[in-house]
Amino acid sequence: MSVRVVVRTFSELCITVGAVIVLFVAYVLFWTGVKADSAMDHQIDDLQRQWAKRPVASAAPSDGPTATSPPKPAAYQDGKPFAVMYIPRLGFTWNKPVLEDTDVGTLKKGLAHYSGTAQLGQKGNFAVAGHRRTYGDPFKDFPKLRPGDDVVLTDGTTWFTYVIDTEPYKTLPSDVAVIDPVPPKSGYTEPGRYLTLTTCEPEWGHSHRLIVWGHLDSTQPVEAGKPKALRR
Repeated sequence: MSVRVVVRTFSELCITVGAVIVLFVAYVLFWTGVKADSAMDHQIDDLQRQWAKRPVASAAPSDGPTATSPPKPAAYQDGKPFAVMYIPRLGFTWNKPVLEDTDVGTLKKGLAHYSGTAQLGQKGNFAVAGHRRTYGDPFKDFPKLRPGDDVVLTDGTTWFTYVIDTEPYKTLPSDVAVIDPVPPKSGYTEPGRYLTLTTCEPEWGHSHRLIVWGHLDSTQPVEAGKPKALRR
């Protein structure tokens, strides 16, 4: 075999490998995002259809939102959506479904509630994870979160407004205490109604985690209209 044939064969192989790499990168950066966005929209649509079938209750008279806890909800079902989250800091069009359980398949469809942590609005720590990149990039702008930012959730009957108390905290994946009922590094010293959000760090890696903590600031029935944080 001549040197020319060897060089040409090697060049063609390099081109083929390069094309495969480009296609794989395009899949990771683009197609997984398209599929995830579609899946998240589908989850939200399903929730809204379910909520629309519920009996309409009259809003109780109120002087404003309160921080009291609503009745404890039924157990969440693994892999199923149960709430929608809004974070105005990440954009007024930013909204993501929250599903139960943090397995790989669930995280491809939206944000994932850590099983075993508190339910929405209840005493304890309501902890939620989301991808930083790929699968819709739900927490791409996580480092922009700051103390005082609102995180609003609804389960179709109640609006829950949490307020972030910390700047993003960097830690290792093994630091599971970040989702404890009273997280040691959060600054909280007694039981309460807390929120923990987690994502990967660095942006395109997963060697560390970024964490923010917040507290439940107010609740109000959906019939009373959107909470102040979601009104433009």
